[in-house]
Amino acid sequence: MTAERLPRGQRWIEKPVVYDIGAVPPVDLESFRLRISGAVQNALRLSWDELLALPCARLSRDFHCVTAWSVRDLVWEGVRTPDLIARALPDPEAHWVLVRGLDGYTTNVPIEDFVRPDSLLAYRLNDAPLPLEHGYPLRLVVPALYAWKSAKYVTEIEFLTHLRRGFWEERGYHDRGDPWREERFRV
Repeated sequence: MTAERLPRGQRWIEKPVVYDIGAVPPVDLESFRLRISGAVQNALRLSWDELLALPCARLSRDFHCVTAWSVRDLVWEGVRTPDLIARALPDPEAHWVLVRGLDGYTTNVPIEDFVRPDSLLAYRLNDAPLPLEHGYPLRLVVPALYAWKSAKYVTEIEFLTHLRRGFWEERGYHDRGDPWREERFRV
């Protein structure tokens, strides 16, 4: 591996470390709905089947955690976020996205990172269904940012016209979280 793949302050490990903020309720895919709301022209409530009917993307990316570990070449499959944006049509004033999970976790993502072509809502990891500990049934994956921005157990995406901090951002983590700039904490 070349050093250019590893941001400063990171070290390679074999598999992602699992972090959760609490217990995750069981998921019934029959009643699952992904809500897309806020500053959009078309609010959406997608069933699991409707989500799976959208074009599926597959990408391999390194994954970087703010706690200084990185994992090479995780293979994610799911719906690209630009495909969702094309359906929801965010207002031009929408600059942030707040993502909510089943466990109560939230994170804010700048819209320019959310819409990157390699950002997606993943339902598969390394050629298998997404494991519970990695966000089943749905995980936001934003490879350009630290892993805390890749929220697990996603149930809602809210487009915002102003900054609203999520779980870790309220506790001092950086609002963007770019690993190449070592944006770990707000200064």
